[in-house]
Amino acid sequence: MSLRFSVPACLALLLCTTAAFAQAPAAGNGNFKAGDPLGAVNEAGKFVPISSNVKVFGSFRFAESVTYDAERNLIVVMNAGVTEDIQKNDGFVSLLNPDGTVHTTKWIGATRDGLTLNHPLGSCIQNGVLYTADIDHVRTFDMKTGQPGRAYPVEGATFLNGIGVAKDGTMYVSNTRPPERIFKITPSGEATVFVEGAPLKLPNGVAIDNDGNIVSVNVGDNAVLTFSPDGKLVKTEHAAEGGNDGIVILADGTKYVSSVKFGSVSKIAPGQKAEVIASGIPSAASMGYDSKQHQLLIPMNPHNAVAFIKLEK
Repeated sequence: MSLRFSVPACLALLLCTTAAFAQAPAAGNGNFKAGDPLGAVNEAGKFVPISSNVKVFGSFRFAESVTYDAERNLIVVMNAGVTEDIQKNDGFVSLLNPDGTVHTTKWIGATRDGLTLNHPLGSCIQNGVLYTADIDHVRTFDMKTGQPGRAYPVEGATFLNGIGVAKDGTMYVSNTRPPERIFKITPSGEATVFVEGAPLKLPNGVAIDNDGNIVSVNVGDNAVLTFSPDGKLVKTEHAAEGGNDGIVILADGTKYVSSVKFGSVSKIAPGQKAEVIASGIPSAASMGYDSKQHQLLIPMNPHNAVAFIKLEK
């Protein structure tokens, strides 16, 4: 049965029932397997994909970050799963179609064979690889197969959160809880402190701008901080409100910042003061940008939902 909810055109909330995710993950044969798109086995014993006239929304459990797979025109949603005190290694990854309907409920996490994914937060895609911050590791996955790749331990990390990856594969990941830091991880796995202390104030979202600089937003204030690759602060901008989580940077340099604390999305055009383009979004977390459909994609943490905002062209 398909359920469709009436919502404003600019903000589609994708809701789900969470009870099913409290069950233990399915066991497998010991080898990693990516999940299949939605479907069912018919009476003849054949797997049949869901028919095109059925629209399904949902499939989230504490969705924290969203990123866009331009190669397949799919939306990638990181789910933390149940809390660590209930069950470790319950994180998973959902795939959505650009209209918000479910493509694959558990693409990564269909089974736990060969998979460790505890509490994935920030994520991004670079050079066919999905990167995610997972407590004290950065984990990677092949975007074609979902196959787990490398796991990069980060010594000194207490709560890795936002992540941005440069074209050469260098990772920059925020540590939101004290000590407040942004770590730099080389493609070979060497992790060092990139920036520490002020002006970081509970750093969260991280992105790479068009000049290769590292941009981070703070939960503790409304600063939008741009650092050069050598760690020097080169620019400070401000979102309309504080409590920020997500940062998206478009090709023309326009920045969008989501406030997980106050529920707004700020637009910062180059050289302009921030303006609020959307508000009242509960727990607006680490958003992504769908470049084909020209829309912002905003996960909503414990609301187990994703908000869509169509941008003006």
